[in-house]
Amino acid sequence: MPPFFRRCALQFPFILLLVLPLSAPAINATDPPDPIGELLNAIIASSLPRLGYTIQVGAFANLDNAVRLDSDLDRRGIESFYFRHDSGLYKVRFGNFKEWREAQAQAARLKEQGVIADFYIVAPQEYAIARIDQAHSGDLRNELVQTALRYLGIPYRWGGTTDEDGFDCSGLTMVSYRLNGLNLPRVSQQQYNAGQAISKEELRLGDLVFFATRKKGIVSHVGLYIGENRFIHAPRTGENVQIESLLHPYYSDRFLGARSYF
Repeated sequence: MPPFFRRCALQFPFILLLVLPLSAPAINATDPPDPIGELLNAIIASSLPRLGYTIQVGAFANLDNAVRLDSDLDRRGIESFYFRHDSGLYKVRFGNFKEWREAQAQAARLKEQGVIADFYIVAPQEYAIARIDQAHSGDLRNELVQTALRYLGIPYRWGGTTDEDGFDCSGLTMVSYRLNGLNLPRVSQQQYNAGQAISKEELRLGDLVFFATRKKGIVSHVGLYIGENRFIHAPRTGENVQIESLLHPYYSDRFLGARSYF
């Protein structure tokens, strides 16, 4: 050991603990698990914040009823979204709370006011991203694609909003991410700003693709990449969710870029 480090080790032994890992051998497969390292990897795995506790209400066979409730909540300043459940029924979710009791209290107040009926508190560990972390298996990208595909052929629309900010199309991508536990922003420009820029050649399942369909150079449309140069999107209010090709001249000419979030 060089004289300088020998003196430091004698006078300040804790410094040696900081220096030695720089030259320590790499951890191999026989080493015990590192819970701190796994936690850090989980945090780094996504550039989007994870959702906390959310409130789920409704079980509607009619899409219009879910849209109406979603609109009512939005008018009250409560950001919400509706989605198609695996059962085929439409439900609404809103809120992002750090603690269960906060979500419970908010839901109870709204029920007392007659805004909502029965409700269910969705815990963070119920999302796909948490389950995959826990099991150390699964494919979040595939989960995102499968979630978006639930809406294929459905007239995707948001009550009480316009499509001036690309909200209809970004609603589909937002829901696909939030239902899997990632808090993707609400409108297309915010989604564009939140992700990491990637090229077309780097696209992977679940990445988002953005287009300038109104003004050149300005984000106004977004879709979710599903592989083989295809993406799923909601073209405009009232039209069915559909799959399109990035090679289609209309979208190829208006392509602005792609973003990845993990």
